[in-house]
This record gives sequence, C-alpha cells and structure tokens, in this order.
Amino acid sequence: MLKIGGIEMKNQVVLAPMAGVCNPAFRLIAKEFGTGLVCAEMVSGKAIVHGNQRTREMLFVDEREKPLSLQIFGGDRDSLIEAAKIVDKETNADIIDINMGCPVPKVTKCDAGARWLLDPNKIYEMVSAVVDTVEKPVTVKMRIGWDSEHIFAVENALAIERAGGQAVSVHGRTREQLYTGTADWSHIKDVKEAVSIPVIGNGDVSSPEDARRMLDETGCDGVMIGRAALGNPWMLYRTIQYLSTGELLPDPNGEEKIRVAILHMDRLIALKNETVAVREMRKHLAWYLKGLKGSARIKDIIMEGTKRDEMVQILEDFVGRLKLEGNLETEPVAAGNAS
Repeated sequence: MLKIGGIEMKNQVVLAPMAGVCNPAFRLIAKEFGTGLVCAEMVSGKAIVHGNQRTREMLFVDEREKPLSLQIFGGDRDSLIEAAKIVDKETNADIIDINMGCPVPKVTKCDAGARWLLDPNKIYEMVSAVVDTVEKPVTVKMRIGWDSEHIFAVENALAIERAGGQAVSVHGRTREQLYTGTADWSHIKDVKEAVSIPVIGNGDVSSPEDARRMLDETGCDGVMIGRAALGNPWMLYRTIQYLSTGELLPDPNGEEKIRVAILHMDRLIALKNETVAVREMRKHLAWYLKGLKGSARIKDIIMEGTKRDEMVQILEDFVGRLKLEGNLETEPVAAGNAS
C-alpha cells in the first residue's frame, strides 16, 4: 500500500493537483469515490505569505477529505519556507507538496514550477530548506525534464530524496511537451529504481487498465490520475476496483452522471457564491456530459447559464429526454491524456 512518511493510504490511487479543478467540492467527491490521496490545486507561496484572502481560502481542508496533500509553488526560498510553515501549522493538510512540474510561463518565469528541473542543486537546496522547517511530510511533483535534451529525472529525484523528501510524483512528460504527445513511463521506472522513497507515476492514465499497466511496467508505488477524472470521478472508483479485484466496472449512465454533477455544483455554491460557482461549474458540466448522446447542444446552452436552478432544470430535462429515448448509457469516448 502507498505510505508517505507516517501516512498510510487505503489504496494506490491519487488525484492529481489540477489548477482550477481540485477545490474542496471536487476533492470531496473524489474521496467519496474511494481515492486514497487527494491533492489540492497549487497555491503560490508568496500569496500565502502576503495573506491574500482568496489564497487563504484555498488552504481550507474538509476533514472528510483526509489524507490530503496541499501543494505550494515558488522560486523564492524565503517565501517558500514561510508558506510551508503556514501550511504546516495553520492547516489540517497531511502532506506538503512542492510543485516542480507546472509548465506555464507565468510560473516558470518566476523561477518556479518546471524551471527547477534544470538544476538538481536548486532542488536540493529548496526542498531541504522546507523539510528542515516543517513537521508534515514533504513531497515533490515533477516532470521528467525541461525538454528532450534536458531530462534529469533520476538526478532530480535523488536530490529530492537526499533533501528529505518523503515521496516524488513523476509526470512522464517534459515541460516543453506541456500536455501533448505521449508520456514516457520509462523515466518513471528509472526513478523508481534509483530512489528508496515512494514514487507516484503520472501521465496518460486514461483507463483502469492504463493504471495497472503503469504499476506493472514502472514498479511505481502509486498512480496519479488527472484529466481522465474531469467530470468522471467514476474513473477513480473503477481504477481502485480494477487494481484490487481485477473487475472492470461499467461506466456510469446519464442519470448517475447528472446526479453527481448537481451535487458537485451545490457543494461549489456552498463554498463560493452562486454567481461565481455556476460560472465555474460550466466547464465541469461540459465534462460530466461527455459521452452522452445529444450533449453537444446542451453544452452550448449551459455555457450561458447563470443560476443554479436554471442549470438543474436544463440537466434534468436532458436526462428525462434520454430516458424516454432509451439513450441513458454513456458512449465510449477517448478520455484524452491524463495530466
């Protein structure tokens, strides 16, 4: 079983820390679907230190989500240490994760995220500084390298281990690839063979069978699922079942998808005001509708919605029509490359 520091997960499935997605509303659903470890979306270390209200709200952890990993990022040593202290002492997160994989320019330009992939010495310095300051286990999420010419996955993982990191998650893509192309799992295998701390594999896990294959091919200790879980927390549950029993459960039908989508929206409204939550839910609802017959037209209507009750009516009418037509089953769709 996956164990990080003194924290033992009930299975090997981990929800990736996706920006704009992994707030408490979605994380709690992932946890209810059985996920062993959920990761919160990354938070800027400087914003935490400056006491930004919205940032502090992002540090909220519902007890029902635990065990939970809270991810921070930053290129400035002092602010990263101070942010880690705040997460350590003022939140009930179980694990502090440092982002070393975010490829977006606004993060890498700040000498943060994937920028560190070019310098194992910087990784050692930053991770050890955080480890020395906090009591919670410290982990790192990284990519295999900056580009195809600069893949230092093993060196970087060894630096993390030397610095006292308790686990490393490895996304099998370079920063240059962003989310395109294919994840190269061979580097995850290399990392697993080089370090003694737990290694969590990430990238192109789009089905329960992919998760099994990743574990078998790389020897990694856990599987991180990202984009394949968008609007599809059943992917998490089905993967857990498949890994533990070998049974491949069916995809949910339209009625079940809409029921959970509405629960997700209501939880988001409870966290934020209705206007903000409904606007944010539009993309999630489009993901939940994926694979349902005739959903393209409904997605267009939803993108204009502003009220909770209006959204619920649209969704329930849609499911009602599917029921009458006998089209409730989800059609197979390519899940896309998991983050």
